[in-house]
Amino acid sequence: MTSESDDLGQLLSNELGTPIVDLDRLSGGASRETWRFTADGRQLVVQLQRAGDIRDMMVESAVVAAAGASGVPVPALVASGRRDDGGAFMIVEAISGETIARKIQRNDEFADARGSFAAQCGAALAQIHCVDFGPIDGLDDPDQIERYTTMLDELGEPHPVFEFTRNWLLEHRPARTRRSLVHGDFRLGNLIVGSGGLSAIIDWELAHIGDPMEDLGWLCVKAWRFGGPDPVGGIGTREDLFAAYEAAGGGTVDAVAVRWWEVLGTWKWGIMCVLQANVHRSGAVRSHELAAIGRRVCENEFDLLDPNGLDLFGLSGSGLSVANVYERSAGVADGGLHGVPTSAELVEAVREWIERDVLTSAAGHLRFHSRVAVNVLSMVERELLLGGPQALAHEERLAALGVRSDSDLAALIRSGNAAHRRAEIGAVLFESVVDKLRVANPKYLG
Repeated sequence: MTSESDDLGQLLSNELGTPIVDLDRLSGGASRETWRFTADGRQLVVQLQRAGDIRDMMVESAVVAAAGASGVPVPALVASGRRDDGGAFMIVEAISGETIARKIQRNDEFADARGSFAAQCGAALAQIHCVDFGPIDGLDDPDQIERYTTMLDELGEPHPVFEFTRNWLLEHRPARTRRSLVHGDFRLGNLIVGSGGLSAIIDWELAHIGDPMEDLGWLCVKAWRFGGPDPVGGIGTREDLFAAYEAAGGGTVDAVAVRWWEVLGTWKWGIMCVLQANVHRSGAVRSHELAAIGRRVCENEFDLLDPNGLDLFGLSGSGLSVANVYERSAGVADGGLHGVPTSAELVEAVREWIERDVLTSAAGHLRFHSRVAVNVLSMVERELLLGGPQALAHEERLAALGVRSDSDLAALIRSGNAAHRRAEIGAVLFESVVDKLRVANPKYLG
């Protein structure tokens, strides 16, 4: 036991009035950490809010209590409070089941759960949206476009696709509807699934007051399909989700509004990827995993501009597709000033060593982070080979629009003065995003 776990064990024992055993840390993050333990033979989980986190876990615990009292499938709240450093903690019952998306999507034991997943999610969301949030202090009712526009501006990075999307969101914003409790992050990863289906909804830290269609749209965001073909967690249909939601008393589903929230969710997650990479770049948390997430931004950009979404931006008649975007290649570079092996060959050698000697023997977190390292090195390899010609082509595309940089293009789009050039700008953005994906994750283009 470390001094950290000793201190936590004493806090938990004092709070529950009983000795605790088997204290084991499960995960960590920028805002909280999670531990599992046993008290009086009961399996429990404690989450700890770190000092400085602007979200108050005491609000979250009140939401969990209210949701549980309304019949929403959540882990039972056992206790909550504050530590001496001001950070809050929340103790809940441990629920058996799986949260890892790929296991839920593929393992045989979850075959029955997959068949009912969308319908169970719809019913659970209907229950959430009927919770009386009036007695819960501290819930906000944010304007999501305003919130994430501010975040994007504070990050100080130009992202023309996000400006393009922001304009569309403002133009097509649905009428304000009834307000309800919104989970805010309802998706695979925050759902515990057993062999029989949905067992519990966890991670309520983003709960707020808002349009109930927001949760339905967020669940359908492509990022939360984890490679699966269907829109609801990669394993269910919108039709089943919507029908179950209405049957469970959630009210009539506005499919157009859900689609708008799906687009906003993709835009929001892209900005959050920029933010997570910035956590690494700022030195707050040095992590090659967070750094790699920064290169996932183009996946979200592609989701906003791909052939299935082009009608959002008036590009459906442009003939754009991945197949007809010009395939540029730098070929095989010679050694130049620094001789051989080239930089790409050096990176390749290190990547192959990790794949051959590290991944074959590593386990747990080391294996996961080794895979992340392989992906990072693969990106660097591809950029060394393709990046030069891609950069020149990008400069030519920008020049054709009459701008010199992505910053200038982002500012032009934000100004609204280029609305008449929407299709032309959209085509340039699409070609640029395809080039970025050819480096960051070419499989995504498949």
